[in-house]
Amino acid sequence: MLTWKKTLHQIFNRERIPTDTSEDIEQPLLQMSLFQDIGLNIAEVRTIFGNSSDISSGELCIDVETNHTFGYVFLEQLVNKTFFQEMMSMLNTRSAQLIEEMNTGFYLYPDLVKNILHTSGEVNTLETFNDICQSMLNGATIIFMNGYSLALSVNTGGGDQRSVEEPTTQSVVRGPRDGFTESIGTNISLIRKRIKSPNLWLETMSIGRVTQTSVSMMHIHGIANDKIVEEVRLRLHRIDIDGILESGNIEELIQDETFTPFPTIYNTERPDVIAAGLLEGRVAIFVDGTPFVLEAPALFVQFFQSSEDYYQRAEFATLIRILRYICFFISLMAPSFYIAVTTFHQELVPSSLLFNLAAQREGIPFPAFVEALLMEVTFEILREAGVRLPKTVGQAVSIVGALVIGQGAVDAGLVSPAMVIVVAITAISNFVIPAFSMGIPIRILRFILMIFAATFGLFGITVGLIGMVQHLCSLRSFGVPYMSPMAPFVLADQKDTILRLPQWGLFSRPRFISPKNQIRENNAPLSKPKRK
Repeated sequence: MLTWKKTLHQIFNRERIPTDTSEDIEQPLLQMSLFQDIGLNIAEVRTIFGNSSDISSGELCIDVETNHTFGYVFLEQLVNKTFFQEMMSMLNTRSAQLIEEMNTGFYLYPDLVKNILHTSGEVNTLETFNDICQSMLNGATIIFMNGYSLALSVNTGGGDQRSVEEPTTQSVVRGPRDGFTESIGTNISLIRKRIKSPNLWLETMSIGRVTQTSVSMMHIHGIANDKIVEEVRLRLHRIDIDGILESGNIEELIQDETFTPFPTIYNTERPDVIAAGLLEGRVAIFVDGTPFVLEAPALFVQFFQSSEDYYQRAEFATLIRILRYICFFISLMAPSFYIAVTTFHQELVPSSLLFNLAAQREGIPFPAFVEALLMEVTFEILREAGVRLPKTVGQAVSIVGALVIGQGAVDAGLVSPAMVIVVAITAISNFVIPAFSMGIPIRILRFILMIFAATFGLFGITVGLIGMVQHLCSLRSFGVPYMSPMAPFVLADQKDTILRLPQWGLFSRPRFISPKNQIRENNAPLSKPKRK
């Protein structure tokens, strides 16, 4: 009992639980220096990897008389076989030149080999088995030289990886069609192609004692807030965990507030969204092995904006944004408002509509709250089933299932037709929000407001909304107020919140995100040509 209390105390007080070092993963032999014998080095590497079947090794003799022999070792699934064959062919064809230059004594033998391999890829010198293991896990081929206690690491990384495709979670009608992949190098290159500036700084680190996942932090120097950049760096370096498998692991470990349904870090599959965020002064976090890139700090209004808003006319983008906010309130409050009106406030309903609702509810055995709860839970089940099932049958189950179950529930007298309409509009409105991560808290808060409406009516809904707004205003994302620029209100930043001014009107960056280098453009609207 005392052990559980101590553990809970450490968790909720954010104290670091001591790590058990009795079974340390780092083996002492990883810090050993290399041998001068090729065979011993290859055998030691195989021992470290437990003689795994995906390790490939061998020797290449370029001169029998002088016993000049190379040894190589690599992980088969992480290496591009074409690059490896080109590298070995280059060593073989230039062996005569290598021996001739070596006999002059002007160059050291490892330096000569390094100069030859430079044309194949990035080459680094390694002196310990730990460095060799890390390089192999990053897709490098290790070259050993007989008689030297060092090795060369040649970047031959490749292996099987997914090509750049259109994002599936954030589709647009007008805009780029490329999306992030599971390769962190590919994702970084997609941003480099869009922002060709030396001020685009990148910092890479390995997180995870076992997985050693590559995590990169990117920002534009001179635009991003230095305090935010430093805070992101400190939170990333503070992570101490066995493994990172997806950017969601990083998101939970560095977010400001844990016990909140609202996301305080933005994630996206679209490179153009990350590029736009970097130009506003935000920090991007890339995680190897996932196509979702994180962006911080994140604001509430950001989750209602789409990259397509900036590729369409400003009037159309403003209309769509207003529609999204309307759908946000419909998805959040429609069932609870229906429960409150039909249960407590019938005087607010026109008489003709009230008679129709009463006729529909005649014979329904449940109150409005149970009726709404039954339909909402059923729809959530259908939604999750449609996501988990194969694509060929997922949509059929979600659409046909909703129609069949809805019509069957009405015919059986379990729910009224009006309730089916309310739940359907609520579900459709939830899909209008561009960010999927913002749709999840709406689904959670919807049930809470339904309980408040069934208990206190419209007064309960009002109390619930006040509590939600108060909670939103208390949130921070890396020190930036979550509801800015609406709370606190910043008039200069209202040009890109609910409304979207034309491109020439977006002349400054958000003040809370990037307090320096505010001016981003100096354009003015063109004057109308004079009639002749």
